Order: sequence, then C-alpha cells, then structure tokens
Amino acid sequence: MVNMNEMKPIGRVKTDAKKIPRHWTLSNVEGKLIIEKEYEKGLQDIREGQRIVVIFLFHKSPSFSHQNLIQKPPHKEKQKGVFSICSPIRPNPLGMSVFEVLKVERNIIFVRGIDILDGTPILDIKPYIEAGCES
Repeated sequence: MVNMNEMKPIGRVKTDAKKIPRHWTLSNVEGKLIIEKEYEKGLQDIREGQRIVVIFLFHKSPSFSHQNLIQKPPHKEKQKGVFSICSPIRPNPLGMSVFEVLKVERNIIFVRGIDILDGTPILDIKPYIEAGCES
C-alpha cells in the first residue's frame, strides 16, 4: 500500500523565462525538465515531437484554507469553485501541464509550453494520450 507521505520529486523544472504564461495552452516558453539520474532509464522511450503530461507541486503556493474553495481567477469575471479552475491554491497543491518534447539528452528533457516556475518540483511524467489513441 502507498504511504501518502512518501511522495518525493523526481526532478525540477529549469527555465530562464522571466514571464511565465498562466497556462500551458498559451505558452511557447522553452525549458528543461532535469530528472534525477536514478530515474534516467525511465526516459528512454520519450521522443522528440511527442507530448508529455507533467505532474508537479505548486511549491510556492500559499497554504490552503476553506476560504479558498471559491476564488476569482484574474482572467475571469466571476468567482468559481477551486475544482473548476487551474488555481495553484488548492487543498493538495498539485499541478498538471502538457509539454511538447524538443529533445531528450540523458536525464534532461527539453520542452516547449512551460507554464510553471523555475525550480518547480516534478512528481511524475506520463504520456499524453489523445482520445481514441492507445499508448
């Protein structure tokens, strides 16, 4: 059985961008996913041009309180429930983005579509699978 307290980052995001778009669908920012060397073999079938889903920790997000169940995103006109928006202020500060792979060199994945801060801890990487496709 999985112990919920055992999650640890497998790597970190590296980008020199000063301005980060609010969502991956709006981003052309390039960066790197620096994966710990112990996980390098797990990257062997990631290829240039594919998309990957990156699960990460909102490590600079403020603590969550029940007041944050309803929030007003800066780009919306009204308040919304936290589970219907992409706010980093969440009960469990997990985020998800989809990046385009530019290349892979050893334990580094070069990507486009960065919408997360430099130094962000990466918890997992999964293949992006479009509806109707098999992995």
